[in-house]
Amino acid sequence: MAESTRPASKRAEALTPRAIVEELDRYIVGQRAAKRAVAVALRNRWRRQQVPGAMRDEISPKNIMLIGPTGVGKTEIARRLAKLANAPFVKVEASKFTEVGYVGRDVDSMVRDLAETAVSMLREEERERARPRAREHAEERLLDALLPSSRPMRTPTGAIPLPGAVSPTEPASVENATREDLRRLLRDGKLNDRTVEIDVTESGQAFADVFSGTGMEEMVLNLQNMLPQNKRTKHRKITVPEALEALTDEELGKIVDMDRVTKEAIRRAEQDGIIFIDELDKVAGREGGGHGPDVSREGVQRDLLPIVEGSTVSTKYGALKTDHVLFIAAGAFHVAKPKDLIPELQGRFPIRVELESLTDADFVRILTEPENALVKQYTALLATEKVHLDIQQDAVAEIARVAADVNQRMENIGARRLHTVMEKLLDELSFEAPDLGEQTVPITAQYVRDRLHGLLEDEDLSQYVL
Repeated sequence: MAESTRPASKRAEALTPRAIVEELDRYIVGQRAAKRAVAVALRNRWRRQQVPGAMRDEISPKNIMLIGPTGVGKTEIARRLAKLANAPFVKVEASKFTEVGYVGRDVDSMVRDLAETAVSMLREEERERARPRAREHAEERLLDALLPSSRPMRTPTGAIPLPGAVSPTEPASVENATREDLRRLLRDGKLNDRTVEIDVTESGQAFADVFSGTGMEEMVLNLQNMLPQNKRTKHRKITVPEALEALTDEELGKIVDMDRVTKEAIRRAEQDGIIFIDELDKVAGREGGGHGPDVSREGVQRDLLPIVEGSTVSTKYGALKTDHVLFIAAGAFHVAKPKDLIPELQGRFPIRVELESLTDADFVRILTEPENALVKQYTALLATEKVHLDIQQDAVAEIARVAADVNQRMENIGARRLHTVMEKLLDELSFEAPDLGEQTVPITAQYVRDRLHGLLEDEDLSQYVL
């Protein structure tokens, strides 16, 4: 695991704030201030790791509050940042913790989810690193099954012998040569249509796992320690490629040291984890002598407070400290304002960034510039049916104008409106595409107006756009 941290450290060193903003620009249009804030926060994590001695533990992350209407990129900024840093990332809705004990979950569950995410990430990394070695071991076991040897093998099975296989009395050198020939056939895919019988160890679902994620984590931790692991060996008759994959997975389970993975995952979650708390404005509010929902909202804020301030949470992988986890909160704050949060929680989000509402020009850029731009997505989707879209610039401008117009006349849902408009625009073409054959379809501004004519004229837009 130490070897894997070196390249990660070099990658983090190369992520300067400018480089982070440039990377975010590839996927998110505008919102320069928010990108700069998260870039500096991420860089400060690397800086803290370079600080010597006890001072390192005293430097806490500067949590960020993103304020802006829906659909302007708050969640996408946090998600892309985590992916860029290869950091464990969890997104939670603050409103789901309302009425804790009745319909919600305890706030600690977000930290347990972070631990689960970190373990999954590290396990996958280790499996990819160990896959070549596991593949070799699986290949040997599969050859043992395909070509039983006269000599004792690691896993003797009643497998299907290769026609013309050597007899037990033939010399070992001949047997080895036959085995190598079979190996070449296996690697060349010449045996893919054959079936083989193998024994595979399968892990069944632990009884305690049934209760995971239901707010009963403490009981789960105790049950998992008490109950034995449910593993069994199953005799299966499957094709050679399926057998190779099954045996590779089993060998990976033997090679990957889960104790070491778990320990490193907890460390990474503590040092690099990012928790994104969305809809924080939905729990903004104080008691003020009132009762009902306001009490619940302040209760959620007070439950959030120790997690954000820094505490130790028990997970099924061990204790996880949240002192250096980066928290990014977000909300529209149309009705409630950040000042409506309890003062202690306000103080834990010292960096506040207001995101800008999107204009027609922003919609044009969102449709075309990002690497995952909608125009590129729909073009690629229909190209699979040999229908080539030629979406012209005036058509893009018209789509952006329609989306902005609908946002003004109805609920403003930001860039998400573009998805709805694009679906409405290409609905007929998407349905008919398999029957059209190979052709190029020009999408012009007039084409857009013709397809969205009813959408623009009818005052009751809800029947057209959700």
